[in-house]
Amino acid sequence: MSLFRKKSIEQLLLEAGKKEIKLKKDLGAFDLSMLGIGAIIGTGIFVLTGVAAATHAGPALIISFILSGLACVFAALCYAEFASTVPVSGSAYTYSYAAFGELIAWILGWVLILEYGLASSAVASGWSGYFQGLLAGFGIHIPTAISSAYDPAKGTYIDVPAIFILLLITLLLTQGAKKSARFNAIMVFIKLAVILLFIAVGAWYVEPANWTPFMPFGFSGVTTGAATVFFAYIGFDAVSTAAEEVKNPQRNMPIGIIVSLLVCTVLYIVVSLILTGIVPYDQLNVKNPVAFALNYIHQDWVAGFISVGAITGITTVLLVMLYGQTRLFYAISRDGLLPKVFSKVDKKKQTPVVNSWITFVMVAIFAGVVPLNRLAELVNIGTLFAFMTVSIGILYLRKHHVPTGKGFRVPFVPAIPIMAFLFCGYLATRLPAATWKGFLTWLAIGLVVYFIYGKKHSVLNNSNPSGRE
Repeated sequence: MSLFRKKSIEQLLLEAGKKEIKLKKDLGAFDLSMLGIGAIIGTGIFVLTGVAAATHAGPALIISFILSGLACVFAALCYAEFASTVPVSGSAYTYSYAAFGELIAWILGWVLILEYGLASSAVASGWSGYFQGLLAGFGIHIPTAISSAYDPAKGTYIDVPAIFILLLITLLLTQGAKKSARFNAIMVFIKLAVILLFIAVGAWYVEPANWTPFMPFGFSGVTTGAATVFFAYIGFDAVSTAAEEVKNPQRNMPIGIIVSLLVCTVLYIVVSLILTGIVPYDQLNVKNPVAFALNYIHQDWVAGFISVGAITGITTVLLVMLYGQTRLFYAISRDGLLPKVFSKVDKKKQTPVVNSWITFVMVAIFAGVVPLNRLAELVNIGTLFAFMTVSIGILYLRKHHVPTGKGFRVPFVPAIPIMAFLFCGYLATRLPAATWKGFLTWLAIGLVVYFIYGKKHSVLNNSNPSGRE
């Protein structure tokens, strides 16, 4: 059936290689690891840890992080094999085109637009909050009307700082992947230094008595906490959107994905252990739990550094999410499912410049005007859906694609892909009903777009019987 027409892996590689103006291959394993850490460590560790401990998991937050981390490790192994077998832009969208066909690929691409686009908007809003807090410390206050998203009851109409940071990041992204990666690496080092400073100072103030009761909300609280802090791990999949700009992708893509995830998982576990050891869990329901914990033990000088670390941390998340969004649009447009303007590459800079500015406008509208209350959960459900699809895709890949001998292979197939699917599926069931309604509404809009535009303009639909352009 034409809705499920597939692209072979050979065809995907051929199409990526025959563009007149290709994306520049500039990135190595170190760049990818830094991109992954840049994407993962941000809002999750600096914001969500406190809320999850106070309202869901208590000191057992450490188990919530381990459960979420396991789901991500299993999914990451599946991503690593796909990224090394199909080193083409588009991440899970492209992999699904090979495994399940056009309609499923489009649905997944549409879901990833939700993940990267709304995550970028949410993160820009979070950056705005921390930035205004930092300015307030110097006695500078932004007028209320332009300090937050549209909410006339509070006297706010547009979040100008959020739009400002999006503009700066977009300017950087249009300069090329290598410059963006270099800037990201510097910011990641600052962010890691700040987290290590918190660990070094906080470890001396841990009171083991704060870890009892260890599981005040029971195991269901721990699993709900795991579904909430899952947002903290989102980002390693954005590494796979860089595939066409990577030198030796068969080796470097798996290293980047797995190293970034392992580093972040260890840091999350240590930070959550120290955080709940310093402050009684029921006092952690604050927007800046890490800085709050340091104020609690009267280490205010370190708390100031934490605010700077949070701002740099959130900046790198924004950089990688916007980068992932532009490369996703590029891949979908190249297949004809979105207008060709999204896959136009600038001759001089070898980046999709027009696409980057369109992405900026869309994300800025959400970040600047729309209050994003349930955003983290909506982003979570989109990502879990993508992870589940990629996990099942590995089973298809093993059955139908003859391995070349090069690249990464998931161990213990089919056990690990099935475990990834089940873990992610279980976490999705822990999300609220309102999130599911929002997700299904987004899917319905996506299907309308596909049947009105994508199906008719698909390159695969308009190609000759051999399936090539």
